[in-house]
Amino acid sequence: INNRANENGFQAANGDRCRAKVLTVETMNPNVKRVEYAVRGPIVQRAVQLEKELKQGAKKPFTEVIKANIGDAHAMGQKPITFFRQVLALCAYPALLEEEKFPEDAKQRARRILAACGGHSIGAYSASQGIECIRQDVSRYIEKRDGGIPSNPDNIYLSTGASDAIVTMLKLLVCGEGRQRTGVMISIPQYPLYSAALADLAAVQINYYLDEDKSWSLDVAELRRSLNAAREHCNPRVLCIINPGNPTGQVQSRQCIEDVIRFAKEERLFLMADEVYQDNVYAEGCKFHSFKKVLFEMGPEYSSTVEMASFHSTSKCFMGECGFRGGYMEVINMDPAVKAQLIKLVSVRLCPPVPGQALMDLVVNPPQPDEPSYTTFEKTAVLAALAEKASITEQAFNTMPGFTCNPVQGAMYTFPRISIPQKAIDKAKELGQVPDMFYCMKLLEEEGICLVPGSGFGQRDGTFHFRMTILPPTEKLKIVLQRIKDFHLRFTQEFS
Repeated sequence: INNRANENGFQAANGDRCRAKVLTVETMNPNVKRVEYAVRGPIVQRAVQLEKELKQGAKKPFTEVIKANIGDAHAMGQKPITFFRQVLALCAYPALLEEEKFPEDAKQRARRILAACGGHSIGAYSASQGIECIRQDVSRYIEKRDGGIPSNPDNIYLSTGASDAIVTMLKLLVCGEGRQRTGVMISIPQYPLYSAALADLAAVQINYYLDEDKSWSLDVAELRRSLNAAREHCNPRVLCIINPGNPTGQVQSRQCIEDVIRFAKEERLFLMADEVYQDNVYAEGCKFHSFKKVLFEMGPEYSSTVEMASFHSTSKCFMGECGFRGGYMEVINMDPAVKAQLIKLVSVRLCPPVPGQALMDLVVNPPQPDEPSYTTFEKTAVLAALAEKASITEQAFNTMPGFTCNPVQGAMYTFPRISIPQKAIDKAKELGQVPDMFYCMKLLEEEGICLVPGSGFGQRDGTFHFRMTILPPTEKLKIVLQRIKDFHLRFTQEFS
């Protein structure tokens, strides 16, 4: 077979040429081509390439690439929570249950999880909705978190991280054609899972803007403006909220949540509450209020009518266990006939990863004060370190010329606004790049620091930002901040 035959199609022995490929960029699903996911976009791909070049001995102005682009705690050096890994080790290799080095409360959790698994093995499929005793534990956790408001295990769906549950809900909600196509309201800046999922489902993305001048707060007047404009071209049915915020790090006040719930009821919108950072609250005067708790405290007029799904994950908070892909969704006021369709939809994928389900169980059922692992459980220390890093980051950016940074009230990111000189904006346009992409790519090449440009999350026209995680160890975080400062001064000088 010659090279030309390879390029143009396989040359068969009888001289007939096989047909062209069935799947090409022209014939593939056009929705997939519209999907963008900046968190793992071109800058990250270049960062991986730079790491390889460094390993091969290439000379760079830096000795390592620091990936501050994604909320991956363990990749940034955070140590796994001991109790979680002990129980997971026991579940994965039950022979360790005979070892004395493991505490009794860890063994007790492992035995309970294994007893709920087919063949007493986490290698067996589970029920599609998730292992029943774990869903019961999730319900108890929600009830305790929300001050006794009931939670029904039948409304709990364990998932492959929160992302999987979010996409599943959007699949159920999106329908219609033309001006009747489902519109989904998402905050700008947003976590690009939402825009990517909406592109994939050919839904209509409806942007509402958070107010940067008021610490990225959410204003119902802006929700109404956005909704009314969208009704000209689609059928808005869904309102997505991220609290605490990603990438913006704001924590919504109770009053704000009440206003949002009233708005959703008035406008007959399905609420999706992404609450995966619910333990990540740092700023004084800020507190996490779950949408479900506020909904029920507003009384039956709301709690019996507003349809809602809320989401949590093992990947964030103090756990940072991204790779296990554990999560859950709780649905409220869902039509029973739709719930049957939801169960059918999750059944197609058989079940969420069972180790991830086990981990979710430990998150909602941690060591108690009368158990041996309680005194060594690292939750408080991890969250305290994150609070310190949130403060360091905010203060550092606000003392840098050309930066303004809102308080990092929660989550694990900062989203500072940066000034980019006009000459740099012109240069970026010349290269076919948006200015903050140009800025972040140049920062990566010169300093080895990988960030995500604000354009990947959405931002008001004429403003430029980047998202940076606060997860690196404190000393490394200080180095990152200093390098960004040095780079920005050089960049501004170069293009002034």
